[in-house]
Amino acid sequence: MSTEIEHLPSKLLIVDDLAENLQALEAIIRGENRLIYQASSGEAALSLMLEHEFALAILDVQMPGMDGFELAELMRGTAKTRHIPIVFVTAAASELNFAFRGYETGAVDFLYKPLEVNAVKSKVNVFVDLHQQRLETQRQVAALEYSRKQQEALLKQLQVTQDELQQSIAMRDSFMSMVAHELRTPLNTLFLDVQLRTLQLERGNLAAFGQQELVRMVERDRRQMKSMIRLIDDMLDLTRINSGKLSIRPVQLNLAELLERLVSDLMPQAQAAGYIMNLSIQDRVAGEWDAFRLEQIIVNLLTNAMRYGNSQPIDITLHQDHDHAIIAVRDRGVGISELDQQRIFLAFERCEGNQVSSGLGLGLYIAGQLAEAHQGRISVDSAPGEGSTFTLTLPLRITA
Repeated sequence: MSTEIEHLPSKLLIVDDLAENLQALEAIIRGENRLIYQASSGEAALSLMLEHEFALAILDVQMPGMDGFELAELMRGTAKTRHIPIVFVTAAASELNFAFRGYETGAVDFLYKPLEVNAVKSKVNVFVDLHQQRLETQRQVAALEYSRKQQEALLKQLQVTQDELQQSIAMRDSFMSMVAHELRTPLNTLFLDVQLRTLQLERGNLAAFGQQELVRMVERDRRQMKSMIRLIDDMLDLTRINSGKLSIRPVQLNLAELLERLVSDLMPQAQAAGYIMNLSIQDRVAGEWDAFRLEQIIVNLLTNAMRYGNSQPIDITLHQDHDHAIIAVRDRGVGISELDQQRIFLAFERCEGNQVSSGLGLGLYIAGQLAEAHQGRISVDSAPGEGSTFTLTLPLRITA
């Protein structure tokens, strides 16, 4: 908080047409924490008053041109100078109407010539003390106002913190609910399969465990366990991201080879769901990336296309643009509204209106965070009913 008010000196103005009178009066009223300004005419005094805030003006009554009373009348007619206390200096033998005119124009007091040093000092000290008290009051008011604003800011911050805490609690509860729901489905399937197999064993029906049936059982179990592992991995990655412990370990990698392998691995799953995957490699791009994390991003984009692609062909392209690798995954499915495009990369967000089970709503969020960890980004170009194109842009090397 500024303390300028506290340390401001009291400014005093003395006005007299005679230089010796100005020097003598200044010598009397000079003191600590005071600034004294001199003016030899009413016009010069007014000019100084427009530039400075004075604690007191000491005006000689009898000056050529504009006298002290005329100057006082002008001061009382101007907002900036209206409240300056005035002390007139006049001859002791002056007529009483001088005093009457002075009070009419707002004078506070009179000093009579010849000046009595102690009386002058005493009067000036009173006005200086009053001025310093006003400054102290202003300082205290400013301090109170500053404190009030600080308290208001603190209350607002506390309210924001409380809102964020409530939002975090609600998100936690929603997260736990989603996790429980998503894990229950594969667990229920596994549980029912185990119950069925136990029943068959209890009945001695070993024919139910023929080679073809065992293959189907193992494949079904593998899918359910893979689904649970994916959910657990997503939760772990979310924790790492939130704690700032998401690690990237770049190695020399051929991106074309990685894409060819991933598309080949996912082809059976895609064909079973009625999809055709078309991979077009324009440039066999090589660079330094974290192979495991990059695989996470690409698999997420491909499975996302199969989730919303309406069993239409999926196009994957790879090319190099200067010092960046560009991977685009295009589906011909339901598309994404402009509003949804602004939030699908947030945690726990899913597109409105889709009937597809999409896990915890963490896939694109984690993919986006992994892309940023590689100093890259994921963008989307889509419109409802026209499909979507997700583009992964990666620098060839991560810079320090």
